Amino acid sequence: MRYSKESDPDTSARAQLTEVDISPKHSVEICSHIRGWNLQDAKDYLERVIKKETPVPFKKYKRKVNHRKGKGFGPGRYPVKAAKVILKLLEDCENNAEYSGLNTDEMLIDHLVSHRGRIVRGWMPRAHGRATDWDKHTVNIEVILVEKEGDNGQ
Repeated sequence: MRYSKESDPDTSARAQLTEVDISPKHSVEICSHIRGWNLQDAKDYLERVIKKETPVPFKKYKRKVNHRKGKGFGPGRYPVKAAKVILKLLEDCENNAEYSGLNTDEMLIDHLVSHRGRIVRGWMPRAHGRATDWDKHTVNIEVILVEKEGDNGQ
């Protein structure tokens, strides 16, 4: 697969996962929330989500989603499975950056998107010769990390 954004290989690292069996809605919410963050902050945040200490705010897919504890925190959930996959992808991209000789302490998440992948068709037999669709939705995720620009003493 190709990436949906071009990047400079001298100052960035990238990684992608294709056809991952996680919720497309959960992956969109996580990606939109941590996009633009520092890499280490995003990894710490995802580890807290996996431990169910910090929820992911739901901005787009929030119908019938309960509000969470915390001052001013609206609808949110703890998408553990999607958080584990995205955390693994960030760690893979960090390893790619280390291999390229980039400073991983100063990396920012420049591009993190989730797209719907292939649908694995399935069905569940029902009574009287009928059947119900039982499809698996997959997700394609891509990330690009860039080195933070230095202040140059200003």
